[in-house]
Amino acid sequence: MNYFFNFWGHLHTINRHRFKVFILCLKAGIPWQGLVHDLSKYSPTEFIEGIKYYANHKYSPILNCKEKNGYSKAWLHHKGRNKHHHEYWYDYAALNKTPIIPFKYCVEMICDMVAASKIYQGKKYTTMSPYYYWNKTRDNAMINEKIQGFITEVLELLGAYGENIVIRKDYLREIYAKHINNKERD
Repeated sequence: MNYFFNFWGHLHTINRHRFKVFILCLKAGIPWQGLVHDLSKYSPTEFIEGIKYYANHKYSPILNCKEKNGYSKAWLHHKGRNKHHHEYWYDYAALNKTPIIPFKYCVEMICDMVAASKIYQGKKYTTMSPYYYWNKTRDNAMINEKIQGFITEVLELLGAYGENIVIRKDYLREIYAKHINNKERD
């Protein structure tokens, strides 16, 4: 294993991803979310595992770690600290196991999916790529059905109309409100 190569490659992947999320969050009117997005990836728990299981910009190192060990400490750390992951919000012991995720975290989640698709797919990326990924994973997601509907609709619209039309705060708020049936909860 070439730790030097993996260190710089993983750092570069994180930085590129965070920059793309930041740009999307600016378009979506949530700049702070974009600025602080995924800062936990620089923590020793996440970063060291990322170096060890680095996947050369093709996919998340977490997948390699899970395949080898059956779990990933980095993922457990990451999802417990980042509210833009629907897994953060799932609580098996709560009365409402899958609450309504606030607007800003839902939008950051979408920006994250789009940016990750761009980073990992490179030249193969299309505006439908985030939808295809979501479509494969959403049935196993422990997520509120209203939020699932919001994400699905936004990603479908993104595929049809592109970022300049869909990734706008007013447009996203309108879709969110339609699915949630009340004012945004922040």
